[in-house]
Amino acid sequence: MPSASKPCARPTVPAYFSDAQRQATRDAGELAGLEVVRIINEPTAAALAYEIDHEEAKTILVYDLGGGIFDVSVVRLSRALTEVLASHGNNQLGGDDFDAKLVEHVVAHLKDTHGVDPSDQRSAMARIVRACETAKITLSDAPYARIEEEYLLEHKGAPVNLSLEIDRLTYEDLIADYIDETLEAVHIALKSADLTVSDIDEVLLVGGATRTPVIQRRLEETLGIQPRAEVDPDLCVADGAAIQAAVIAGRQVSGVLVDITPYTFGTSALGMLDGVPYPYTYVPVIRKNTPIPVTKTEAFQTVYDGQQIIEVSVYQGEDPDALNNTEIGSFRIEGLRDVPAGNILLTTFELDVNGILRVTAREKDTGLEQRITIDNATARFEGAEFNAARERLSSLIEGEFGGVSEKAREGVQARALIEKAERLMETANAEDREDLVDLVEGVRDALANGDEAALDEAMTSLTDLVYYLES
Repeated sequence: MPSASKPCARPTVPAYFSDAQRQATRDAGELAGLEVVRIINEPTAAALAYEIDHEEAKTILVYDLGGGIFDVSVVRLSRALTEVLASHGNNQLGGDDFDAKLVEHVVAHLKDTHGVDPSDQRSAMARIVRACETAKITLSDAPYARIEEEYLLEHKGAPVNLSLEIDRLTYEDLIADYIDETLEAVHIALKSADLTVSDIDEVLLVGGATRTPVIQRRLEETLGIQPRAEVDPDLCVADGAAIQAAVIAGRQVSGVLVDITPYTFGTSALGMLDGVPYPYTYVPVIRKNTPIPVTKTEAFQTVYDGQQIIEVSVYQGEDPDALNNTEIGSFRIEGLRDVPAGNILLTTFELDVNGILRVTAREKDTGLEQRITIDNATARFEGAEFNAARERLSSLIEGEFGGVSEKAREGVQARALIEKAERLMETANAEDREDLVDLVEGVRDALANGDEAALDEAMTSLTDLVYYLES
């Protein structure tokens, strides 16, 4: 049992730490006046934070890219055992290196435009580093970021002001070699575990640098699995360690509660689908399982000279063909500049915790914008809309059977509703099919018993489900 005289600790360490490194971690805890009860591998802690369901054995890949250290671990989870099968990484690679690439880019810009090298001026370099880190964070959610510092330094008696816009594609090019290195580490870890990509059940993102969109995109392309990132990547290891500590202490704990969007929201644009140009290629902007509230912006371009009108359609779904997804709204932005093709428009999706989606399209150079608000974007039907739909369905059924007694009409309506439900059973999923069977039996029992109150209640429930499945 832990001692009552000292606070207890459950430190986490990278999976590849040697025994000597783990002992040094334990010693550091003791020197700090803590009783180290257990040292936890960071991939294991991450799995705890994500509440990985391991009633059946699962193999997960934990991609951990923090500020200064990168490692990837392949972990086997089962009810009885959590085992790190393989780990690989680079303890000199992280988000700080991404910052450094941006700093190099800025220094080169100052040399080219102002003929000045700020490298030997500490104050100027400190400001550049901070500005570059801010720009890096901005580029996680927006396609452009401005790096601006007034009176950065003085050159030949005149102030030098820094003003530079950087786009996400340029930033991704700057860090491409680092991303390639991390993906190579993924393959090395899989090979060391004698596994292939198809053996991985889930991919977890850990560390603040994994917010970089190109990392998530490249991992999905490489592994064929959308990485999970709904738990704060800066905190998920600490969250998992805290959960483990509570379990060891005998406390009842619940998982980490995170509000996420259950759907992907996006728009359509001219792109490549199945190797050919297609005007309705789906462009996801907010991916499913993204923590909310969230704001994401993507850049698009006009496709022909003099294009002054843009139609913006908003879709919900996962299919690469936008037309196979559900269109939940649309609007038009008019009066764009009469310029050659390539005029940039910024489209922003903002989803709040109440499921309200706000979409804005803005011409980058002029600020001309148009927007739409979609209430309850994450819910299929709400309140009055659902009631109105139910009434429409009821009126359709009633319209077919006028001129008969009320009781006879109810019987005909019930049988018509049952027929609709039975047709839907062929295409419904297992859960909906089971609900249909139960509700149909309820209607039939109420008909057989002549119980009008029970029949009304059963038909109302079945009508709701039929409309839901037909929409």
